[in-house]
Amino acid sequence: MSELIDIKVPDIGDFKDVEVIEILVNVGDTIEVEQSLITVESDKASMEIPSSAAGVVKSLSIKLGDRLNEGSVMLQIEAGAQAPAAQPEEAKPEPAPAAAAPAVASAAPEVVTPPADLGVIQTAPAGSLPSPTRAYALPTSVTNLPHASPSVRKFARELGVDLALVQGSADKGRITREDVQGFVKQALSQGVSAAASASGDSGAALGLLPWPKVDFSQFGEVEAKPLSRIKKISGANLHRNWVMIPHVTNNDEADITDLEALRQSLNQEYKRQEVRVTMLAFLMKAAVAALKKFPEFNASLDGDQLIMKQYYHIGFAADTPNGLVVPVIRDVDQKGIIEIAQETSELAAKARDGKLSPSQMQGGCFTISSLGGIGGTDFTPIINAPELAILGVSRSKMMPVWDGQAFKPRLILPLSLSFDHRVIDGAAAARFNAYLGSLLADFRRIVL
Repeated sequence: MSELIDIKVPDIGDFKDVEVIEILVNVGDTIEVEQSLITVESDKASMEIPSSAAGVVKSLSIKLGDRLNEGSVMLQIEAGAQAPAAQPEEAKPEPAPAAAAPAVASAAPEVVTPPADLGVIQTAPAGSLPSPTRAYALPTSVTNLPHASPSVRKFARELGVDLALVQGSADKGRITREDVQGFVKQALSQGVSAAASASGDSGAALGLLPWPKVDFSQFGEVEAKPLSRIKKISGANLHRNWVMIPHVTNNDEADITDLEALRQSLNQEYKRQEVRVTMLAFLMKAAVAALKKFPEFNASLDGDQLIMKQYYHIGFAADTPNGLVVPVIRDVDQKGIIEIAQETSELAAKARDGKLSPSQMQGGCFTISSLGGIGGTDFTPIINAPELAILGVSRSKMMPVWDGQAFKPRLILPLSLSFDHRVIDGAAAARFNAYLGSLLADFRRIVL
């Protein structure tokens, strides 16, 4: 006759009243010695509690949320017994709902149930106001739970991610912290916009308070004007980029006094050919030189890999009546200032007329957004994914600069470099911006 054995919590060190946050086995499971049975969490750490014997689980003495100490009975097993033959999938009884419900500290949390294709994140508010605490509903079976360390499980819980939906990339399918982060990014990029369309509020998909609904007509006369197609598309892209990319902006200045004099002389020289050289052409050429010196800026992030580009296509933000577009000048490293100026002028005209083709807005490595003709001192441009950096240029102005003997008037151009901090460090960005400024201050350095 088989023996029934109580499996108790072993000596777990200086931990008391630890909370059960996961139950890793179910009644009827066959377990081995040292197999993880439950996960507990204290205010210091989380840990998995292993079994001290092998056998078949006959009963569970705990439930999610219980607090245990050394010697507490977790479950009872029948030593030497064999697990019953597996029933067909359709004949398996559904476990009790209580076993599948996660323990969440806050009252009435918002539960998010991802569909099978991991596409739209469907939300169901549990109260009049959405709670900041959100959790994915656990699968109906707690057997064969995903393979992950306690720290990764805790990280997933903090983000409200169901590990059963995450594909592990480590040995034997073990889920890493990076896998959880990748799942969240995928959910944001694929689900937020769709969920927002379904609910009419993108904030609800992110667990935020709903956007205020106001009848503006009660305060005065109004007119509803639909967004242009370009603004709808660019707005969605800007929203995604701002949410998913950790932006940092480095601000610097460049002395362009001599460069401006060169630009004006070139415009006089090419006046008859109807070529207008703008500061943008010089900025593009200088940006290529900086990208060659700092190649990580001329890359894109693809999972855990950096795609290092061996070409130099520079985009520039063009303001049009219908919204912002970004035409791309290809192979800027192989073109001269006059050719770049001509091409930017042609593409800007096409942008204003709405005649840009999709191919003329693709393939960029680095983008320049210039507000020089409008004003401002500096700003934080949003990175144009999948690029890693963008340069913002504001209006230049005359400033007194000390040359060691006296103050002299110099034309100073503000530079605002936004970069993806996942790949680029602040020191590298500061060096890039400083080097770019030195090229603009003395354009002869371009040929060095």
